[in-house]
Amino acid sequence: MGWIIFKYLTTAGLVVLISEVAKRSDKLGALIAALPMVTVLTLIWLVIEKAPEEKIANHAYFTFWYVLPTLPMFLAFPWLLPRTGFVLALASSALLTAACFLLVVKVAAGFGVQLWFK
Repeated sequence: MGWIIFKYLTTAGLVVLISEVAKRSDKLGALIAALPMVTVLTLIWLVIEKAPEEKIANHAYFTFWYVLPTLPMFLAFPWLLPRTGFVLALASSALLTAACFLLVVKVAAGFGVQLWFK
């Protein structure tokens, strides 16, 4: 139980750190947030918990594919925000991400990569 609490506190602390840095510096906060720290932490947790190498490698591999459809959101959201307000910009960005996810699933399937959940 102590291990799970440690993992939660470490991971949550990372999110808090990023939000605190972002309050002071837009660019530095964005740079830290863009680093794949949560993925790296996840890979570390999997190694410590003795997950099979195949599972660890698959996590990194599928993370690549799942990041791709999120990228357009980071351009759409700041463009929409002053035009539509926060809630609509966020909702529209989420819908764009979902549409991009479906597109990436179809494109990846053409490369033999199965992204849809079973």
